[in-house]
Amino acid sequence: IVRKYNFLGIEKEQRTASTRDRYELAKYLIELRITAISYFRDFCLILLGIFSAAFGVKGFLLTNKLIDGGATGISLLTNAVTGVPLWIMLILINIPFILLGSKIVGREFAIKTSMAISVFALVIATVEFPNVTDDKLLVAIFGGFFLGAGIGLSVRGGAVIDGTEVLAIYLSRKFGTTIGDIIGIINISIFCVAAYFLSIEIALYSMITYLSASKTLDFVVEGIEEYMGVTIVSSHSEDIAKMIISDMERGVTVYSGKRGYG
Repeated sequence: IVRKYNFLGIEKEQRTASTRDRYELAKYLIELRITAISYFRDFCLILLGIFSAAFGVKGFLLTNKLIDGGATGISLLTNAVTGVPLWIMLILINIPFILLGSKIVGREFAIKTSMAISVFALVIATVEFPNVTDDKLLVAIFGGFFLGAGIGLSVRGGAVIDGTEVLAIYLSRKFGTTIGDIIGIINISIFCVAAYFLSIEIALYSMITYLSASKTLDFVVEGIEEYMGVTIVSSHSEDIAKMIISDMERGVTVYSGKRGYG
């Protein structure tokens, strides 16, 4: 009888271990599937963003000698002044931003960004896009639209194809300013140089390009979430407000009220 109960106990433990193994295997396969879908989604977003940005640059800006802000704008300006191929400048100018991004954001971000910028430069060098229009106002608006949409889609995929935002994040943390202020100062400097080396007219049209690109970028990244808010009712409202301001770097509005029922 003792031998029989021992045998049943061992058999029960074996069944439990087998069930646990099947559960761990199923959990691993589900996590692997979720990770694969996530990486595939990021890949599609980054690739779509690269072609959108390349179309904005080669189909609108490059042939009409307009520029944008950020690292792409610096590359376009250098190409217009010196004649160095644009794809080379895109890689060279973004290298410091990639190294900085690996330090302040993470290694995975730096790897994705380096691959995205390399493919972006390759598309600029090899793929031909039609010159859509020579009307400078249309070029400024729609060139900025496609460029901003491309950068925004890449950000959605976990990478950037314009490294200026990485520098802005670093300087804003170091000097306590906002990211928008840093980007604004960088772009004002770029447009001043463009006005000197190219012309004031091109610099003014380029400002329109930048405004179009930045608004499109904000909409693609934030979407309608930019106009949404969350109402939180809690007895720990002060702690939650501090966390939102310090950790999430978002603004809060505090309402004072009293209960009207019960």
